Amino acid sequence: MAQLSDDCFAFGGPMMSVDEAVGLITTRVNAIADLETVALVDADGRVLARDIAAPLPLPPFTNSAVDGYAVRNADLPQAEERAFPLDGRIQAGGLAQTAIKPGHTARIFTGAPMPPGAETVFMQEDVRIDDGGKIVLPSGLKPGANVRPAGEDISEGHIALRAGQRLRPQHVALAAAFGLTQLDMIRRIRVAVFSTGDELASPGEPRAPSQLFDSNRFMLMAMLRRLGCEVSDLGILRDERTSLANGLKQVAGGHDLILTTGGVSTGEEDHVKAAVESIGSLVLWRMAIKPGRPVAMGIIEGTPLIGLPGNPVASFVTFVHVVRPTVLALAGSLPEPLLPIPVRAAFTYKKKISRREYVRASLRRGEDGTLEVIKFPREGAGLLSSLVETDGLVELGEDITRVEPGSSVGFLSYADLV
Repeated sequence: MAQLSDDCFAFGGPMMSVDEAVGLITTRVNAIADLETVALVDADGRVLARDIAAPLPLPPFTNSAVDGYAVRNADLPQAEERAFPLDGRIQAGGLAQTAIKPGHTARIFTGAPMPPGAETVFMQEDVRIDDGGKIVLPSGLKPGANVRPAGEDISEGHIALRAGQRLRPQHVALAAAFGLTQLDMIRRIRVAVFSTGDELASPGEPRAPSQLFDSNRFMLMAMLRRLGCEVSDLGILRDERTSLANGLKQVAGGHDLILTTGGVSTGEEDHVKAAVESIGSLVLWRMAIKPGRPVAMGIIEGTPLIGLPGNPVASFVTFVHVVRPTVLALAGSLPEPLLPIPVRAAFTYKKKISRREYVRASLRRGEDGTLEVIKFPREGAGLLSSLVETDGLVELGEDITRVEPGSSVGFLSYADLV
């Protein structure tokens, strides 16, 4: 399990900026050291434990990049087209053991190995066959054209995949191209997920007239699984300090991270802060972020705990900016910074200075064809529809106080956030 000292996040100020919080997380969380061997087909989304050096060059042999006709460089037509007798046919997957004769050409297909002596390929679209059945090749083609040399993509021994990379389908494809069937990965981060609050009922259970079905827990578990975590659904903890404390303490030893939602504000029935302080250490309570200011971070018996707000939009935003980097740090992942794409604003907005804000927005094409974003028409951190009916978040930095139509703003697509 991840073990942290009670003062490893210590911070003296009353409210921490997003960058300060993320900096503390990424530099002070101890990465999990446990490894496991994973079948290649199951490697997507997992963090690679060891560097992978290319065991063979890619491509492993020199081959044709097109369907066409192979010739020796010494025979390339110079000032005018030239007719060549046909000397063989090489298909993809076939062998090319016989050297091409001087003054001859060979029919070749995409991916087929180049015959010995041949160095250039003419595309079949540029070639014609004369009345005598010879292949007429045009002049002017550069030597080596339309050929993929062995190792052109990756040379043998090159470090092609780095330890700490969170694999995506393209990484899996590269490992497959090397002929690998298993990879050494960091084991999955084990996360315990609770919701808190008497006002919640789990889907499928009876709901009292004054209760809501718990949606945050399922959203957070889905986001964690997309990050490659092993998730324990521990249901809903009721608004009672002792039971909250007991529930959190019981799971600390068997998980790398505890994640709760709700109960971290300043109300009389918000007990997460006090429960954590009674059994561990609370090291962060508020962040200068909207939505999502009440975020709790603590340590219980060496296991980090993050308490997210109860409003779903605030929970989503703070997951992205607090939980995501924590999970990646625990997994020993290489940094994956979120880089907003500059787009044009098509809305007006005011905000306070010294606070980072995230505005739910949709992408569209302006009349001039430029990408622009429009703000969701309603405010409120409790509006799930604002996450469903938009494309991402506009990030407004601490120094920004106003957005006008035509301003350049940074846009984060939901597709890039987990």
